[in-house]
Amino acid sequence: MGMNQTPAAERVHIGFFGKRNAGKSSVMNQVTGQNLAVVSDVKGTTTDPVYKTMELLPLGPVVMIDTPGIDDEGTLGSLRVKKSYQVLNKTDLAVLVIDAKEGMGPEDRALLDRIKKKQIPHILVLNKKDMADEGAIRRTLESLPKGLEEGWDFLWVSAANGTGIQELKERLALLAKTEENPRKIVGDLLSPGDLAVLVVPIDKAAPKGRLILPQQQTIRDILDADATALVIKEDRLKETLAGLGKKPSIVITDSQVFGKVSKDTPKDIPLTSFSILFARYKGNLETLAKGARMLEKLKDGDKILISEGCTHHRQCGDIGTVKLPAWIQEYTGKTLDFSFTSGTEFPDRLEVYKLIVHCGGCMLSEREMKYRLSCANDQEVPMTNYGTLIAYMNGILERSLEPFGIQN
Repeated sequence: MGMNQTPAAERVHIGFFGKRNAGKSSVMNQVTGQNLAVVSDVKGTTTDPVYKTMELLPLGPVVMIDTPGIDDEGTLGSLRVKKSYQVLNKTDLAVLVIDAKEGMGPEDRALLDRIKKKQIPHILVLNKKDMADEGAIRRTLESLPKGLEEGWDFLWVSAANGTGIQELKERLALLAKTEENPRKIVGDLLSPGDLAVLVVPIDKAAPKGRLILPQQQTIRDILDADATALVIKEDRLKETLAGLGKKPSIVITDSQVFGKVSKDTPKDIPLTSFSILFARYKGNLETLAKGARMLEKLKDGDKILISEGCTHHRQCGDIGTVKLPAWIQEYTGKTLDFSFTSGTEFPDRLEVYKLIVHCGGCMLSEREMKYRLSCANDQEVPMTNYGTLIAYMNGILERSLEPFGIQN
């Protein structure tokens, strides 16, 4: 990647959706000015989502996503439709392309309902206006939801001759204007001069010579709040707290030593973990806390997915593949069937699992974590993360949520 390139995770993701042969690929190609997606008169040319990073003026760095038709048929077709729906979970702006000769159909309305439910900024594009007669144009307008404003909620375009494409670009730029994320990792809980104690175990799985990313980011956030970060190993916590001249405002621990740290931290000192802080930072904490309670409902033979965002080399005693399964089976007293994924690998089909346990997601973008949570929510599979689940199994999740005013 060149020095001036924006990472894909930071780019605005624009998804193009619609029925087969509505002209999604053609509209997208006109918007980009490039021949990115395969275009033909045969229905169903796009069989998998196509991603393309580029600069789109006046918007800036974007990822354009072309999707399979939402009216595809047969077993393979239904899988492609499912992929199109899952792309919604990675979409910042949705463009629903409708054939102006045919108007909105039930598939278009179902997708539009899902877009609205997910609160994704969107616009309807009525394509092929050059090929539609007055009767077709009237019927297409009648097929739209009531109260839509032309030029704002929907646009007439022709991918064949470029009519309306510049207006679409400008509309997308307006839709993309979002406020900067004001959330903090922990800084909003601290005042200048406060002390935060970070408990970081150094074991054989820790990278030599450095702290892992969430620890670095938390320390930076504490310093940005003009507070002090004190970093110690778990076996030094008790004596350190006893020897401090003042009470810390918060103790933040690695999840693996949550039980010991909870015992060594007086009840009047707020305690939480890096995983829980990052779940809150990415807006997922209440969902993940609810997912942890699924442990109480597990039965023998239930399938559990343990998913890591990293692809680091696995070592003996790895928390995801060894420690967590052992702790979960010990807590539940059940014999469970565990599956494991890592890195960018994440299954399309989640219905077979009774629970998904994810890592803290420090190596994944906020969009990717939201995508995974949204996919689990769409398929009604509870999801939690390592730190939240470990706190729950240790009986200290309620205490860990107290600093944020969340009741378990």
